[in-house]
Amino acid sequence: MRYEGAARSARLGAITLLLAGSAGICAATPATAARARLGLAVGAVPGSVSGGLTGVATTSARNAWAVGGTSRGKTLILRWNGTMWRQVPSPSPPGNPALSGVAATSAGNAWAVGSYQSGIVFKTLILRWNGTAWKQVPSPTPAGGVQGTELSGVAAVSSRNAWAVGSTVAPAPKTVILHWNGTRWQRVPSPTPAGGGLLAGVAATSAHDAWAVGVTAAGKTLILRWNGAAWQRVPSPSPGPAFAQLTGVAAVSARDAWAVGFTSGHEPIGTVILHWNGTRWRRVPSPSPAAHPLLEGVAAVSARDAWAVGDDASSTINTLILRWNGTAWKQVPSPSPPPIAQLFGVAAVSATRAWAVGFTNGRTLITTWNGTHWK
Repeated sequence: MRYEGAARSARLGAITLLLAGSAGICAATPATAARARLGLAVGAVPGSVSGGLTGVATTSARNAWAVGGTSRGKTLILRWNGTMWRQVPSPSPPGNPALSGVAATSAGNAWAVGSYQSGIVFKTLILRWNGTAWKQVPSPTPAGGVQGTELSGVAAVSSRNAWAVGSTVAPAPKTVILHWNGTRWQRVPSPTPAGGGLLAGVAATSAHDAWAVGVTAAGKTLILRWNGAAWQRVPSPSPGPAFAQLTGVAAVSARDAWAVGFTSGHEPIGTVILHWNGTRWRRVPSPSPAAHPLLEGVAAVSARDAWAVGDDASSTINTLILRWNGTAWKQVPSPSPPPIAQLFGVAAVSATRAWAVGFTNGRTLITTWNGTHWK
């Protein structure tokens, strides 16, 4: 797919398809929506790359990764070396590959996931950084979807323990969770709600604690938890009669996690932020500026410091950044090159260093938090 100047339309179109039922949900997986956001350049930002970024991960102030896709249908990986961002070579199998998520545990170990097409079938795509180069590693494309499987997110605990999540594509989407055991990736059982469900994001704090979030075919929030032995669905608030989707998750500990997303449908589009307090998930108030705010990614440094990013639309499409100060979520000013600027991923390593990545006018967009402001 190619970006035709209205990336937001792809997201809102996905909502309509989801509300139409399982036949629509399979056509609008998070990875497909991410793919639609990348592509045809319609502007230029000095120093940026033609394409877009959908995920970012960092292990220190001197090591960070950002991933996505180019306008020419190739994978895109950028690296921060403490001074500047540079594009690094990344495998790009035939079939318009795009990366949707990235995770890193050290300067010598990182994962990036996404998908590519083989005819009409979507195949899972997993790349690994071994400290020297990015290499494609074998990954299963589970049966159950006549159009294959897409991966939307990845999380890593160590070099021997990582998770990737996504969903099968058509006719009835099913959740897909893959696990890296230090030797190979293999699918593990995961609950799929009646009618179908999609997973958009994953986070892990240990070998015995991980979360995966997304949406059901009925348009309700979906949260799964790994308890060290199995993935199980846990209750999660799903605001009002409207469609409610979770797009990202971050965890500080087994007792402190955040999930973000948005509502739409029978009420105005609004941000959704859920918090796990060790016992249950509950919705917490979050700013919903402009007409159509969406949250796409979340990162947490501590119980008193977290970030959520996305975009909002009025006459233009602008970046949206919210911060948790330990008491409340507040909107903070963020760079937003007109007329289109969107953020899809965020990562933080301390209270004074965070990254948010996305797309602006056909080019990559990277912003950084220096402890005082985003620039």
